[in-house]
Amino acid sequence: MSVIIPVYNEEAGLSPLFERLYPVLDALRRPYEVIFVDDGSRDRSAALLREQFERRPDVTRVVLLTRNAGQHMAILAAFAQSRGDYVITLDADLQNPPEEIGKLVRAMDEGADYVGTIRLRRKDVYWRKAASRLMNRIRERTTRIRITDQGCMLRGYHRSIVDAINRCVEVSTFVPALGYTFARHPVEIEVQHAERAAGESKYSIYRLIRLNFDLLTGFSVVPLQIFTMVGMVVALISLAFVAVLAFQRIFIGPEVQGVFTLFGLAFFFIGVLLVSVGVVGEYVGRIYEQVRQRPRYTIAAVLEEGGLAGSEDFDRDALQPVPKSLDHTEMLRAEHEVGEPHSAERAERVASMRGTGGQDDRTGPGARQGQPGARATAPRPNRGGGERR
Repeated sequence: MSVIIPVYNEEAGLSPLFERLYPVLDALRRPYEVIFVDDGSRDRSAALLREQFERRPDVTRVVLLTRNAGQHMAILAAFAQSRGDYVITLDADLQNPPEEIGKLVRAMDEGADYVGTIRLRRKDVYWRKAASRLMNRIRERTTRIRITDQGCMLRGYHRSIVDAINRCVEVSTFVPALGYTFARHPVEIEVQHAERAAGESKYSIYRLIRLNFDLLTGFSVVPLQIFTMVGMVVALISLAFVAVLAFQRIFIGPEVQGVFTLFGLAFFFIGVLLVSVGVVGEYVGRIYEQVRQRPRYTIAAVLEEGGLAGSEDFDRDALQPVPKSLDHTEMLRAEHEVGEPHSAERAERVASMRGTGGQDDRTGPGARQGQPGARATAPRPNRGGGERR
């Protein structure tokens, strides 16, 4: 079983999370791994994750992204690294209690390949609950995705679902909805919900709107079809209106009393036109992002016991932020040259671009304390496939 937790500026809440999460997973009495993904945090989250890795290196892995890629891209980065037959996603804010993980595991043991969750007595501000209900209704009427509570990230995915998601290459996506499209036996269960343990939500109103645009445009063309039909109706109404005006001018004579009505109708139609152009622009913008084929995220390091096959050591400078002068293009070329063997020269090239001077500086506990194998692996970009390693 793999438990995936994206982390972004969660320094204050990580210690309570560690204290509650690991006893719950130990009590399940089945093999597991916890994959934390640091999504470019600016606080000490990465350092706390490394400390936790050093305490439990046998069941803990830490993926460090070079920059903030967003919650869903962080989850996709962890999907590509996961090894469990069951994959559970969980937020780091403890609003979804780790104690609920057992319910998802039991549902998958009973045959479900996708387990969604519904929050009981949701502990959020009123406007967020109202906006969530509104978006749920819009999504249900514009897509074939039936998710009662789309905002709850405590979800379970079978390995077959994760493998299918890893083969997808879209830049903008919504992971729970994407997983649902591949499920044969989806179920939903009720889970408890609590107030945020520490910190504040990273989703502003703007980011929530963007996320819902990704959901609508990534899984449906209904918005385009709606405005196509609206355009047809407006065109028919306009044609009838022109016929009426022509009749009045010929048989009654010109009149100026209705000039403000005409202005009002014109402004209304202009507004409809601008909105429709904006919707088309959303789709065109996502096509533009897709055809550029840039990496959806770039992994700076992976802390894990034993390292990954074919990876090299590199110095993360005690998990400090990557320098702005880092040339990603040259680094990616060095990492993916066709036919280049995994050699000491290659490691020196990657290290030199990070300002390490080609030194082999282990960051894992094994390198510092004599335990073989635990180390930080070299950066790897992801262009969309997310293949398992």
